[in-house]
Amino acid sequence: MGNLDFYNERKSVADYMRRLYDRHLTTASGGNISLRLNDKLFCITPSALDKGNLTPDLIAIVSFEGENLTPHLPLSIETEMHRKCLLARPDRNAIVHAHPVYACAYSTAQPCKLNTRLTAEAYYIIGDITNVPYKLMGTSDLADIVSTYIKDKEVMLMENHGAIAVGTDLLRAFDCMELLERAAQMSYLVDSIQNSHELTEERIKPIIDMRG
Repeated sequence: MGNLDFYNERKSVADYMRRLYDRHLTTASGGNISLRLNDKLFCITPSALDKGNLTPDLIAIVSFEGENLTPHLPLSIETEMHRKCLLARPDRNAIVHAHPVYACAYSTAQPCKLNTRLTAEAYYIIGDITNVPYKLMGTSDLADIVSTYIKDKEVMLMENHGAIAVGTDLLRAFDCMELLERAAQMSYLVDSIQNSHELTEERIKPIIDMRG
């Protein structure tokens, strides 16, 4: 497969990975992004490369059967998780997995204590957050449990690991991840503010209605 195949799509993945790194939502070696290319293929950021300096030719292409069609590129250890999540969500085309600091801190608590009901925007975009029970990173067990939970979620935490967001496109998935981290920061800050309050059920209902 030539380096220029799906150039625009691979460039978008590389650009959003760099944006994820620049926004301090993940580390140089951590996190990964995937994008559905068609009903047979998806592309994903590679393993063991600086995530802040990726170029289109460094984005791997994988079949939905799991074959690496760019064998010169090492696949992310979370490729199977991305593959199964994209298969579980045919209505979504992009996945962002990252390790934002505040959100990751909340991934250590079960049940999830991250409060998205502090602002209408956060609740409208990402809803309530589920913390998926711990499974070892890079394993089929993690891929199985995340792809099961994500069937009716846009954003989730993975216990003692990180966060994952799905979207109809890369912008939507990235926006969900960024909002998750902002909600986590706000949750942490609110704990030190007297008389703060979350959205009431009366205020939540019309937001749910807006989300459909």
